[in-house]
Amino acid sequence: MASWAPKFLLSAATSLFLAFGAFAQGADGWRIGISTIGDLKHPQGFDHFDYVNPQAPKGGTLRLSDEGNFDTLNPLLARGEVGAGLSLVFDTLLMPALDELSSSYGLLAESLKYPDDLTSATFRLRAEAKWADGQPVTPDDVVFSFEQAKKNDPQMEFYYRHVKSAEKTGDRDVTFNFDEPNNRELPQIVGQLVIVPKHWWEANGADGKPRDISRTSLEIPMGSGPYKMVSVTPGSKIRYELRDDYWGKNLNVNVGQNNFGVIEYTYFADRDVMFEAFRSNNTDYWWENAAKRWATAYDFPAVKDGRVKREETESEMRKVGVMVGFIFNLRRDKFADEKVREALNYAFDFEELRRTIFYGSYERIDSFFFRTELASSGLPQGRELEILNEVKDKLPPEVFTTPYANPVGGDPAKLRDNLRTAIGMLKEAGYELKGNRMVNVKTGQPLSFEILLNGPTIEPVALAFSQNLKKIGIDASVRSIEPSQFTNRWRSRDFDVMYNGWGESINPGNEQAEYWGSDAAKREGSQNYSGISDPAIDALIKKVIFAKDRDELVAATRALDRVLLAKHIVVPSYTSRTSRLAYWNSITHPAELPEYGLGMPGVWWSTSAGK
Repeated sequence: MASWAPKFLLSAATSLFLAFGAFAQGADGWRIGISTIGDLKHPQGFDHFDYVNPQAPKGGTLRLSDEGNFDTLNPLLARGEVGAGLSLVFDTLLMPALDELSSSYGLLAESLKYPDDLTSATFRLRAEAKWADGQPVTPDDVVFSFEQAKKNDPQMEFYYRHVKSAEKTGDRDVTFNFDEPNNRELPQIVGQLVIVPKHWWEANGADGKPRDISRTSLEIPMGSGPYKMVSVTPGSKIRYELRDDYWGKNLNVNVGQNNFGVIEYTYFADRDVMFEAFRSNNTDYWWENAAKRWATAYDFPAVKDGRVKREETESEMRKVGVMVGFIFNLRRDKFADEKVREALNYAFDFEELRRTIFYGSYERIDSFFFRTELASSGLPQGRELEILNEVKDKLPPEVFTTPYANPVGGDPAKLRDNLRTAIGMLKEAGYELKGNRMVNVKTGQPLSFEILLNGPTIEPVALAFSQNLKKIGIDASVRSIEPSQFTNRWRSRDFDVMYNGWGESINPGNEQAEYWGSDAAKREGSQNYSGISDPAIDALIKKVIFAKDRDELVAATRALDRVLLAKHIVVPSYTSRTSRLAYWNSITHPAELPEYGLGMPGVWWSTSAGK
């Protein structure tokens, strides 16, 4: 999240948009938490979050899996593959509530305050907050963490670009100063900052040499969180143990959480191997991402006799929008023309895939904020139309005249019609079929590209897409690589087309500049994967970031969504409205999962604990 642009005055509507109930704010301006949508749910002195089991037993082991490998345990570095579970070791200033849309409560910080114009935010650390070695968490640690995050991670530098400084302003107070007023998200996003111990990083490591936070490291880190890392097998396994001396174990935000005595992560070569480990009772929990496997692979005895439970839940999807699909690298000349990008969508036959390999599951994505109220639809109206009219001279006419719609296939006749349409669009873009190849009329170069995948899961989908492209003379090869290579490739922009996506919150803001902004397009490693750089999009991002109330935010986001769709930077694929979970009866969770999350591993517990 980041921000710039028009400086809106803080109106009564804005005050409501950034509301914190009177019960959550003291007379001196200190608050127990922050919400960017409506009031905080919980008052000062609340006992625990409603979605936890405060009597959950402590103990037992949770065995989890991850794909690929890891080569660093440094949480503030944008190089290498970071080991799973590091959030168990490091506390943040604030903790999000999983039953509220956009609320966080004090964790390391007991309270925060900020002026009406949001030009700064001050956090007061808890006196009892301690590192695992017993030293107190100090404002110097927070300042160090902020400065090192910006210095060593380009995404964090961009994310916090409007946080101009962090400074110690009291024995337990640290103040973040912003370079622009009225950016409603900045207090909350600095509350998400990972805090690391300055004194530990500035000391010598276990090898007797000075530690260097600017380099990858496999030394076991020290944090202030509920777990300590106790063993590491590089690239293969990480083991965490619950700390008996954790300073925050009795905090209201932690009651009923951090229940497992041991949490282990084991890495596997691919998801098929991971699933076999789950089936064999070598791991406890499985989040299913394949419709075919969900439909056909759960006929083993442990499912039939109830030792493995299966659930589908909407919890984590309720406040998440998503766009995922085949993303074009606009830095490649072959994808510079919008007509080329739009044409290729006509070769993706989702309906046929849904019939043949998806077992009737999934929905086709038609918005960058799919399944949320922020998704555009129909023709623009009302405030959305007014916002679009402000940049009308920079937009294609169809933004105002033609609602976005994906091509519909599902049978040979429809596919033939779609491919004919694609050929016509490519002709407008300067291509023609010569023999069985689609070539550029001016250069004679064939239209060909590589589709890059993060592992083999999407191969059947990508191969079907590739086969349809071949029917109109386009050679689209498919290449699956392991996760660390995939990460390095997209960070360095070394791809033609890749299968990837963006998650969206129900409360978008500063991160939109990271996803679509022109500055992010220039920066290696940003999440502007496509390299889209457009003045109209930049202007609409500012409208989102500085929306004065919820209605304005919805209208501005829909306008941004509509323009992004018109740019055809991705061939949208599909998603599910539910999460599919399977887990052995060695673990369990509260009767009702949190409204907006799975709470794994935080609110789950071992069924053998306490026995």
